Amino acid sequence: MTDTTSLVHLSAAELSTRLAAGDVSSVDVTRAHLDRIEAVDGDVHAFLHVRSAAPDTAADVDRRRAAGEALGPPAGVPIAIKDVLCTIDMPSTSGSKILEGWVPPYDATVVAKLRAADLVPLGKTNMAEFAMGSSTEFSAYGPTHNPWSLDRIPGGSGGGSAAAVAAFEAPLALGSDTGGAVPPPRPPPGTAGAKPTYGSVSRYGAIALASSLDQVGPVSRTVLDSAMLHDVITGHDPRDSTSLRDAWPSFTEAARTGLAGGALEGVRVGVVRELNGEGFQAGVKARFAEALELMSAAGAEIVEISAPSFEHAISAYYLILPAEASSNLAKFDSVRFGLRVVPEGGGTVEDVMAATREAGFGPEVKRRIILGTYALSAGYYDAYYGSAQKVRTLVQRDFAAAFDQVDVLVSPSAPTTAFRLGEKIDDPLAMYLNDITTIPANLAGIPGITVPMGLADEDGLPTGLQFMAPARGDARLYTYGAALEQLLEQGWGHTLISRAPDLSATEQTAATEGVI
Repeated sequence: MTDTTSLVHLSAAELSTRLAAGDVSSVDVTRAHLDRIEAVDGDVHAFLHVRSAAPDTAADVDRRRAAGEALGPPAGVPIAIKDVLCTIDMPSTSGSKILEGWVPPYDATVVAKLRAADLVPLGKTNMAEFAMGSSTEFSAYGPTHNPWSLDRIPGGSGGGSAAAVAAFEAPLALGSDTGGAVPPPRPPPGTAGAKPTYGSVSRYGAIALASSLDQVGPVSRTVLDSAMLHDVITGHDPRDSTSLRDAWPSFTEAARTGLAGGALEGVRVGVVRELNGEGFQAGVKARFAEALELMSAAGAEIVEISAPSFEHAISAYYLILPAEASSNLAKFDSVRFGLRVVPEGGGTVEDVMAATREAGFGPEVKRRIILGTYALSAGYYDAYYGSAQKVRTLVQRDFAAAFDQVDVLVSPSAPTTAFRLGEKIDDPLAMYLNDITTIPANLAGIPGITVPMGLADEDGLPTGLQFMAPARGDARLYTYGAALEQLLEQGWGHTLISRAPDLSATEQTAATEGVI
């Protein structure tokens, strides 16, 4: 008999191997994760919707495998899906009341691809409303809790996907990234996330926040697992006008190259001076320095790089994003789909629209719509939005100059560890500043990946290291990321995720006591 409780602790790659060998069934794996969700998600709150048909999907995979049908490597592996992605058989709310209960008539392209690859969707994960905010505190359905410390945020706007993976509720998850949510700025321990090159993964069916910044990507517990999922979702999509037509290498093979040893020999690693300075937590800086020493000992050349325009990146980002959001969110007008609120006594279409948007949008969404509309208004366009786009060009030029000197850039993935729920909710500027290290990559459209680099001394919470590569250089991120991940784990003598606290009922109650 299969020990189903142990299945949730296996990586996606390990599950794939055991499924292909017939050592375990997809039904057993899926039920083990559904049981885990039932046991712990009442306190983690990673999921907004759990898919009741998941065991049936798993049973179909088992039947086809038993019949001798050739299936791909990830077939039968469960996966969680961020609620920003349209799904034909589950609600897609983007964390907002204005879309509560809405079930799309189509799948997002990435969702269709994972179904075609025979992964088993478990459900939809919580997120900040329309992905606005550096935590899930702005979800209309309540915040997600960090499985490592339940009184803390779990990551960026897609904290539900990160928490689901870290809490062993799913081995894989899909996320989306606008300013640092997929490579989680404050990852729960043991999670790795990648932001692909802009245009390499289709955005069709991803509910838009800022179209020139949004990107869908994988979340997992290992670099290899992220690579496997990236292989599934990448590729050209004629329904996405920004989709690249490139032929992409196997990211799985790139990660395996990193795990084979020697991958960092002779690699020029650039340390961005502007992304590791004043305001960074001492424990974050200490773990980052140790990671650099490991890479240097493995043969990498560490080079300090200056990118002066990065200091202005966050200011430009918080003009470009609200401007594009104010345009994208205009579609939620009470007329075509979603929530409709009719004022008492009736009213005009404009009255209904105003009442619907007032009731359906949360405070952070309203704040950014107002800011974006102002930045695009007559008389201010050139002074604000136009100037921000010029800074974006400078950021892109700084990256180009840096990659003329080095193969990859590195920085901490966030200046601090995860902050407490409620700690920054009344100070939007302080929350925005937590994305300072991840925003430049989004402005430039280049890929990035986060690798957990250990726990901070001050609070015992996880820290992350971010790799960045030139556009289309995603494969090298998986090679170097996997190599560093292996070096770190060899030094620790264990995987970081193995040190995650047990989410027993007693611990959950104690940890969440007094949490907002």
